[in-house]
Amino acid sequence: MTPPLWRDTSISDAPDVEFSAGGVVVRDDEVIAIVPVKRDASGHRVLGLPKGHLDGDETPAQAAQREVEEETGVSAELVDRLGDIEYSYERRGRRIAKRVAFYLFRYRSGDVADHDHEIEDARWMPLEEAASALTYEGEREMVGRALSRLASDR
Repeated sequence: MTPPLWRDTSISDAPDVEFSAGGVVVRDDEVIAIVPVKRDASGHRVLGLPKGHLDGDETPAQAAQREVEEETGVSAELVDRLGDIEYSYERRGRRIAKRVAFYLFRYRSGDVADHDHEIEDARWMPLEEAASALTYEGEREMVGRALSRLASDR
């Protein structure tokens, strides 16, 4: 793998903020979207991007790559950092602040049918469709950034 084009900072060390990392995996003009087994607070299905917490001493980029492999069943090459999204949610009556660092990945190999047990469905969908169909605005924005980045590479 070539050296990253960004520097991973210790944003995961911010106090009182839950931190995760995720990926936008592209193949030609498609991106992988997932439907987690876990539903949103209202009990509805979520269409989103692979993401999860850091394990041990992982950097955000390493965690994003691991989560992509676990949740989608594919191997992907890290391309660039796309940015962070921040939001809050409620857990057991307590408001939790969350930050997720997202990275752009290029598909290398594997089959989305090989996703892990936390995922109900993993599928390829057109990037343009995902930019409007994903459940959460921040994740739609990350797909939009990936579209812009890929367009400038052509």
